[in-house]
Amino acid sequence: MLPDLLLPMRFPAKRIHAILALTALLLSAVPAAAQVSWRMTTEYPQNNISGIGLTTFAERVATRTNGFVTVANAFDNELKINSGAMPRAATDGRIAGGDAFAGALSGLDPVLALSTLPFLVQSVDVARATNLRARPLYEKALAARGLKLLYVTIWPATGLWSEHALANADDLPKLNLRAYDANSSEVMRAAGANAQFLPMDAALAGLREHRLNAFLTSGDGGAGRKLWDFLPYFTAINYAMPVSIAFVRSDAFAELSEPMQREVLAAAAETEQSQFALLAHRTAENYARMRDNGVRIAEPAPASLIAALQSAATSALSTWEAQAGADATAIVEWARQQ
Repeated sequence: MLPDLLLPMRFPAKRIHAILALTALLLSAVPAAAQVSWRMTTEYPQNNISGIGLTTFAERVATRTNGFVTVANAFDNELKINSGAMPRAATDGRIAGGDAFAGALSGLDPVLALSTLPFLVQSVDVARATNLRARPLYEKALAARGLKLLYVTIWPATGLWSEHALANADDLPKLNLRAYDANSSEVMRAAGANAQFLPMDAALAGLREHRLNAFLTSGDGGAGRKLWDFLPYFTAINYAMPVSIAFVRSDAFAELSEPMQREVLAAAAETEQSQFALLAHRTAENYARMRDNGVRIAEPAPASLIAALQSAATSALSTWEAQAGADATAIVEWARQQ
């Protein structure tokens, strides 16, 4: 075919047509750049703050990259991959990434449990400043496992959902309680509760089977799961303001061109800002929804209950500080002074 195309080059009148035909032939042999699709997941429903974050990120990424990078999200543990299993699922190639509850990742590095430390932060502003200081440590911990941090979502404050009202510290031993990470499980056991760290799907099964009568989670986590069907009391102990961390596999990110990487990171930054803005009214909205569904909210929590939990937290905090290292401990000391 090429000789046939080059033959007309002898004749000026046909030269342009031949050049165009040859160019078209050569271009047809070069494949067009393929679009990139990331499969991401969360164990929480789409209307939960974690699900909202993934939805927002998918929208921002598609817009900023003009559809070159898209995100296919799975919600409500559709893929049967809970937060603690997400890093391995990503490195195994089952997902590109996800939004994981940070406390469940503490087995990777103790610093990832920083946001779930008991009674460390008591305001949105301190929570945000603390996590900004901790972000480089989060990034380092994930990078060591081949993961790229995208954005951080701060959750509303953690409380206690229960089958019966909690009047004082004497009610704690009556609780068969789901805790959300190793530290909170230790604290609750030290306070007298029968507590165990369970991922959300296993915890919901325990609730339905009446093996559990209490949950440690935020109004957001409980409202998204309609915990009021089983646990009509919520005690606002303000245990922590934990975070979830959205990440993608490092090699999937590295495969993008530098301009696409910049757009993805810009979309992640916009998502983080949007998530923080959402937090400003989230607790009030959750409480309104909870009350509409018959939940009785104790705010403030009984003083003796808080005192017992704070006392029980001492050992867990000391253990974490010994494991987490000087940089993480310095952030905790800063937060305590606020």
